Amino acid sequence: MTSVPLALAAMALASAAPAKGPHVPAHGTQPKPAAEAAPEHAPAPPAPQRSPGAERVAAWIASSADNQGLPYIIIDKPAARAYLFNAKGKPLADAPVLLGKMRGDEATPGIGAKSLSEIGPAEKTTPAGRFLAKFGIAAGNQKVLWVDYATSVALHTIPVGNKENRKARLLSRSIEDNRITFGCINVPQAFYGKGVAPLFRKKGGYVYVLPDVKPIEDVFPRLRVHAASQ
Repeated sequence: MTSVPLALAAMALASAAPAKGPHVPAHGTQPKPAAEAAPEHAPAPPAPQRSPGAERVAAWIASSADNQGLPYIIIDKPAARAYLFNAKGKPLADAPVLLGKMRGDEATPGIGAKSLSEIGPAEKTTPAGRFLAKFGIAAGNQKVLWVDYATSVALHTIPVGNKENRKARLLSRSIEDNRITFGCINVPQAFYGKGVAPLFRKKGGYVYVLPDVKPIEDVFPRLRVHAASQ
């Protein structure tokens, strides 16, 4: 049986022992703090800023109601990007686009009557200007948004079975590889199906295509009036 003095001594030793703390590795190094858990939902990247030309056109349309109560799209060719607005001028979405292989702002006369195999390299341009666009049927019974029916320029998704890696071109960060089409404007599926189609399905809308080469006031002369009024 343990005597009282021995029991008291054992209790005193236990209370004097240092409390157990975190393990300190040898050589005086401190343990690395645990990495903070990554947030479940990372913040979305900021929307790209519109180019000065696109800003000017957007401001002019909004102030003058040039869209005549219809939805509209601004195609910024130098930036290879499309901006979608509703009938009241509210910006809804933006997306990268694929454009005509060659830079240029005019369509070759009579190009709408040519087959794709008859179109020369220099003719593969996306014309600049203001177009009243409506849905219609293209080759292969495909429904597209005709930007300019006379020159066979339409806005649609990437054609099935294309051999130019168009999806990769659309998703790349560079805009140099966005020039690949015969003149049509290719847009992502979500931009087309969830934005363009519901808005343009009934009455159509306007498409404003910014120029590559021409002065922007030559393509949209009313910008001069808008600038003077400002």
